Amino acid sequence: MALKLSDDVKALVRGANFAHLATLMRDGSPQVAPVWVDLDGELILVSTGEGSLKAKNSRRDARVGLSIVAMDNPYREAQIRGRVVERRPDADFKTMDRISRKYTGKPFPFRDNPAQRVVLAIEVERARYAVLPFVHAPA
Repeated sequence: MALKLSDDVKALVRGANFAHLATLMRDGSPQVAPVWVDLDGELILVSTGEGSLKAKNSRRDARVGLSIVAMDNPYREAQIRGRVVERRPDADFKTMDRISRKYTGKPFPFRDNPAQRVVLAIEVERARYAVLPFVHAPA
């Protein structure tokens, strides 16, 4: 059942904040990868290559988890569970370039295997947003 995202979660996804995407291996063990994310309505987008573990795992089992941490305050976070509901071809790098510009200010530099580019569209089923009362001050 799809969830309408809160404005706080949407702000984290729209910002240039790193996320960690968890997928399930064939044996049920978790696999986690840092990813860039973007938003399309209520769907969270992750661009990748079809040969990546995240693409292979989500093709077999669409269930995923995401954690997103704000770059300006690592104690502002979202924890998300959902499923990949669409796999959008991105051979022209339209989505990947938009996401890359958000994070780096430049188009995505790796242009090999354009036919293998895919955007995973994740429908959110559960989301938790929190701001913890800490100040990030490493020694």
